[in-house]
Amino acid sequence: MMDNMIVIGKIGAPQGVRGEVRVTPLTDFPERFRELKTALLDDGTSLPIESVRYHQQFVLLKFRGMDNRNDIEHLRGKLIKVERKDLVQLPAGHYYIFDIVGLEVYTEEKEYLGKVTDVLETGSNDVYIVEQKDKQPLLIPALKSVVLQIDIPSGKMIVKLQEWEE
Repeated sequence: MMDNMIVIGKIGAPQGVRGEVRVTPLTDFPERFRELKTALLDDGTSLPIESVRYHQQFVLLKFRGMDNRNDIEHLRGKLIKVERKDLVQLPAGHYYIFDIVGLEVYTEEKEYLGKVTDVLETGSNDVYIVEQKDKQPLLIPALKSVVLQIDIPSGKMIVKLQEWEE
């Protein structure tokens, strides 16, 4: 089942002549590649990993049995995925952006506001963009005083809207 698969990296150019590929990490936890025994690609292929090194902003992977540039050239552009169960566990109260996007947003009074369509990472706190029907998008700061509950399994977020002074 591919919907429980999460992309963690994208294979780029070969590195050197011994079969290593440059992988651009698409994860907040690039160190997670050290634990991988096999790379699961977006086309369903599974490749055993022989070695993992880090160089500048890249992760350099060497796949077992692929020992030169010709063996790996066809992998360029492929995505490396992991199963949701293999994601790095976040501390309580922290969520992956892909879990937040798509949540239905309601007020404490159970009034439906819309759906989260994006998350802005501002530095101090994230801001959830909620698309509303026939209205401007709502910007909801990801603060405990505003976001009262996030329920990923049921796909809901409960918020306390701030009273703005005119």
